[in-house]
Amino acid sequence: MYYQKTSETVCSELNVQNSGLSTDEAKKRLEQNGPNALIEKNRKTLLQMFLAQLKDTMIYILFAAAAISIALDEVTDAIIILLVVLINAVIGVVQESKAEAALEALKNLSSPTAMVRRNGKIMEIPAAELVVGDVVILEAGRIIPADLRLTQSINLKIEESALTGESVPVDKDANFISSEEIGIGDRINMAYSSTSVAYGRGEGVVVYTGMNTEIGKIATMLNDSEEELTPLQERLNDLGKVLGIVAIVIVVAMFGIALIQKRDIIEMFITAIALAVAAIPEGLTAVVTIVLALGVSRMVKVNTIVRKLPAVETLGAVSTVCSDKTGTLTQNKMTVTKVYLDSELKNVNELNYDKNTMFIKGFVLCNDASTAHNERIGDPTELALLDMGKLVNLTREGLEQTNPRINEQSFDSARKLMTTVHKDQNNKVLSFTKGAMDILLGRCNKIYLNGEVFDITDKHISDINNAAHQMAQGALRVLALGIKEDDASASEENLTFVGLVGMIDPPRPEAKDSVKTLKSAGITTIMITGDHRDTALAIAKDLGIADDEKQCITGGELNELTQEQLNDRVRNLRVFARVSPEHKVMIVKAFKSNGSIVSMTGDGVNDAPSLKAADIGVAMGITGTDVAKGAADMVLTDDNFATIEKAVAEGRGIYQNIKKTVLFLLSSNFGEVISMFTAIAAGLATPLQSIHILWINLITDSLPALALGVDSKDKDIMKLKPRDPNESLFAHGGLAFTVYNGFMIAALTLGAFLWSPISHLIEIGDPINLENIKNMLNLATPIIVDGHDYMIIEHAQTYAFTTLGVSQLFHAIGMRNYDKSLFKMNLFDNKAMIGAFVIGLALQIAVTEIPILVEVFETSRLTLKEWGTLILISMVPLLSHEIIVAGKKIFNKN
Repeated sequence: MYYQKTSETVCSELNVQNSGLSTDEAKKRLEQNGPNALIEKNRKTLLQMFLAQLKDTMIYILFAAAAISIALDEVTDAIIILLVVLINAVIGVVQESKAEAALEALKNLSSPTAMVRRNGKIMEIPAAELVVGDVVILEAGRIIPADLRLTQSINLKIEESALTGESVPVDKDANFISSEEIGIGDRINMAYSSTSVAYGRGEGVVVYTGMNTEIGKIATMLNDSEEELTPLQERLNDLGKVLGIVAIVIVVAMFGIALIQKRDIIEMFITAIALAVAAIPEGLTAVVTIVLALGVSRMVKVNTIVRKLPAVETLGAVSTVCSDKTGTLTQNKMTVTKVYLDSELKNVNELNYDKNTMFIKGFVLCNDASTAHNERIGDPTELALLDMGKLVNLTREGLEQTNPRINEQSFDSARKLMTTVHKDQNNKVLSFTKGAMDILLGRCNKIYLNGEVFDITDKHISDINNAAHQMAQGALRVLALGIKEDDASASEENLTFVGLVGMIDPPRPEAKDSVKTLKSAGITTIMITGDHRDTALAIAKDLGIADDEKQCITGGELNELTQEQLNDRVRNLRVFARVSPEHKVMIVKAFKSNGSIVSMTGDGVNDAPSLKAADIGVAMGITGTDVAKGAADMVLTDDNFATIEKAVAEGRGIYQNIKKTVLFLLSSNFGEVISMFTAIAAGLATPLQSIHILWINLITDSLPALALGVDSKDKDIMKLKPRDPNESLFAHGGLAFTVYNGFMIAALTLGAFLWSPISHLIEIGDPINLENIKNMLNLATPIIVDGHDYMIIEHAQTYAFTTLGVSQLFHAIGMRNYDKSLFKMNLFDNKAMIGAFVIGLALQIAVTEIPILVEVFETSRLTLKEWGTLILISMVPLLSHEIIVAGKKIFNKN
């Protein structure tokens, strides 16, 4: 490990001279090792994305149904089925057309140029031409072009938050040598590709390029990650397999009946296919896709952009939220929260300019940062001090107009102090020194208390140390301030101690409530950060994520564990500190191994692999890097951790709606199968034709199914525990509910089918028995009723077709909430359902009344009286709904 070796040893191993590599040697190394660039994963073409949408069990079954329909010369049926498949695929492609941009973003992060020393001369070259052994020149504002072992560091600070999660720029020291293996954030003699120089200057020798850099390792992890099916996709695949088996069983059963009843084999084969079509809810795949797409639109209202459709539902199943600390749970903005002056420790908002003038002026003037013109420029620590000044309406620019800087000593990582000297309008000279408390306090012989100067005593020093200790226990970063009068030399000896500030990257104000809400919903929040243990644990305790030190583990400790060992321990852990990108993936896998559906939230480059590894990756939209957004399934546009809570609620509501939709569609299909199978087993003609079934499955049922998909969520949805990811769509009584409604709809359909032949038998005085009903349905000549002539079979099938379609419309209304009476529902808060009912009824009337559609669907026209009768029959599902709800209430009371 290069960070465990001296810079001289590294240069010797890489055969690097002070003058840098020669041009010929650099060219040779470039040819051997390739360019300093990331290897990109091939992006999916539109065709590949389209074909990916077709990899679904339900889609395969629909293709089979279309093929058989074509073989049987039912071209119209085949076209309708294939149109459904096309619509489903197009919706999926449109939603996911923004191809994975993670590696492209990583590439864009790479520095386009680099300052190097070659042949003893400093030159600027494309970053892609860097090779191992190149000497790179670093200065403020430069992006690090490759992984470097520093050889020089002069007040060098590097901003590494996107890579490590460190909330402030890291002081670098080229002379540091580690005696043991340490995490990325602790390697202060290294500089990593795509981080940036915040302050100072330095030099470093390139030790890794391209895919071998830390950024390259992240790119490799993104490439190697595999797409996994969401819980809903798995359930729908299982359902597709079951329905496929049911279809095969039906076909075999029909052949068995044909042989027993000695019926025409070809005719029964066609009938068997019709039954198989009835068993498959052709509209289900498209309806679920559209419901998810509509859910995406609803998520936008809660500041969430969904990149992948299934992620909407997955979020509703989340049981563990793993969140990056910096910028996600915290504000990614260093803030002064505590101050110590005049022997008193207090909150920063208690500062008073009139009483605390020296303290505030000192920290604001001894500062190189700027917030002028609404631009924040400078070190986060110094910006925090300027923000403190703004609390009392002081700015550095304003103070310097009356207190110009006349001398200074810049911050030095060896001294750990900074001093500026100022002259006021009365020509009085005053110097301010700020820096590490232990260093500055050792240089103080006096103390400033309540506007007066006293000799500093052991009691004063003890009080100061106690205050600093209290701040440190809260993981605050402590800085001290000293002053010196009438000395323009910027001397840092014989200072007067003024006070301390304690600062931290504070939690987002809304995050605490969100963690609490998620906890009440059975969801555990986990903090994962590259920051120090004490800081991470303090924030976690403040937010209610952890309450014990034993719940925290560091990256160093993780290095000692295997994946299996972590899998066993992870149940009791809540905070992971000083972790690397590899650790984050390891942590996500550990929670997943314990049966959790894991959401990973983050904003940095270092979060990208874990965002990809999680069941659902959530990136921040404002502070999030392009890499994080590219790897995520969804993006929070307001960077608000609290938005996760709202998104989870939406996800749960969407799953509930999808479940209602699936049960609704399957109850209709079950009704079709039972009515068809019963009639055929009894030797009767089929109550429905294939085109009737397709019309019901794709049109009449799909409209109310979509309306159910946009139903408003239960107001108590976040009081429920997360559902088991292995939970069936038929759990909690769903199967019994579907079977019951299927039998009820089948009975209504069969009753309507038999109404016409039985009525005619009564009219002509023939006995009502199975043989006579069969003969009546097989009549080859039309009969005349109310001045209209029609075929009995067409009339009977029209009755069955109409009753099935309209009863499903009424059934959908009750499906909105099967625990609440229709009279207690607000029917107008789902206007889509009202629209679906009206349009569905109009379409059903159209296929029996418009001549061209009557011919296509082989129906017969109905009188107003017949329509009234069939609508009354079709309302039975609503009556059943009310009886069941009343029964539940009585049962629950007892």
